[in-house]
Formats: sequence, C-alpha cells, structure tokens
Amino acid sequence: MSEQFWSHYGWPLATAILVTIFTILVFLQYLKRKKMHQLSWVIGLSFYAIAAYMEAYSEFVKYWDPFIYRIYIVLAASLVGFLGLGTVYLMARNKRWGHFYLTFNLLSLIIFLVGALTVDLDISKLKPGVTVGGSALGPSLSFPRVCSLLFNIPGSIFLLGGAVLSAVKFARKTEFVYRMWANILIAIGTIVIAWAGTRARLGTTAGLYPAEMIGASFLFTGFLIAGTLEKGAKAIRERIRNTGKGER
Repeated sequence: MSEQFWSHYGWPLATAILVTIFTILVFLQYLKRKKMHQLSWVIGLSFYAIAAYMEAYSEFVKYWDPFIYRIYIVLAASLVGFLGLGTVYLMARNKRWGHFYLTFNLLSLIIFLVGALTVDLDISKLKPGVTVGGSALGPSLSFPRVCSLLFNIPGSIFLLGGAVLSAVKFARKTEFVYRMWANILIAIGTIVIAWAGTRARLGTTAGLYPAEMIGASFLFTGFLIAGTLEKGAKAIRERIRNTGKGER
C-alpha cells in the first residue's frame, strides 16, 4: 500500500481519541485512590494522546511545523518510560525504586527536550504525507536522538515484564484468571508499540500510525478487562460462602 495510506491522519486521530478516553478513566481512578502508578500512567497516556493529536493535525494540514515536531518527538519517545514507571510503582515493594526511576525519567526528559529544541533539524525529513520517525533530529546515535533509548529500552522492559509476571501470578488463581488475560493483552500492546517504535527509529516508518492505534487498543482492552481486584475478591467470598453452606 502507498505511504499516503499508512500516514493518513485518520489513524492517529483514532488513536488520539481512544487514548484520551483511556487517560480520563485512569485519571478518575487516580482521583479515588491517589496511587503513584496511576499518576504515572496518566502522564504516559497523556503524552501518547498529545503526540497522536500532533500526528493527526500535521498529516491533515500536510505540513509538519518544526516546533510541533520538536515537542512531538520528545513526547512520542518518552511516553513508554512513564508507562513503565507505573509498572515499577505498582509492583515494587520498595517504592524508592519508583522514585529513583521517576527521577531518571524526569532528568532524561529535560535533557531530551532541551536537545530537541536546540538541535538543527533536517527539514527535508519533515515531508507531509510521510509518517515521521526521529530522522529529522540527525543520525541514529547522535544527540539528542539517542535520548529516546533512555525511555524505550527500560520502559518497554518494565511494562512488558510487569505484564508477563502479573499474567503468571493471576493464572494460578481461578477467581483472578480474568486478570491474566488482561495482562496478556497489555503485553501484546506493549510489544506492538515497541516494535513499531523500533522500526521507526531505524528508518522504517510505514505502518507506524496503524501500529500505534492497534497497540493502544490492546492496552485499553486489557485495562477494561482488568478493572479492579474487587471482582476477584467478590468471587472468592462467594466461593467461601457456598463452601460453608455445603459443609453445613
């Protein structure tokens, strides 16, 4: 299929709307429970939604504004780091690990943002109708483009690893098996997003926007299925109550 099909603004627009709904739902959870992992996910998902809106707007007007691109590339790269941060806060017994990783992400974000705002862009890479990767910042391992690795590698490892470990954990508990499937979907979504981002970073941007939408859909579906632990806890209470009745 043509490059124009893969870079059509409808793909990122659909992603932006989906992730906006996702972000609002997680933010509502945060308002109720005030957990750091929820706040971290809100930040990561907000970056995801804003970056997708930037993609949709730029492809719709068929022009990538250099300033928009500078902000976009930082948000698009760093979102995985903050999603992974949520997993660290959720799963680490010692929350200082989460605080340490948060500090690392914030410092990396500042360095990347300053670099992206000051580097001379290769404007020829900002072609309308062509899905944009990080090539406008310079060669793959040049500064500030290399900063994306500070988010992509650890963020993907934490997000994927957390989903896999949670899936294994909940697979052993009949009442919480739905959480296993939820985490499997989250793991698939993470793999899709990481795969698309890696291809874009290496210069193959075809399919980036559809992959972002598909990855977001898996993450969102996993979130909806996971819901709350209360569902499983209620099933356990019901089983205990029924067992007690049987013994009497």
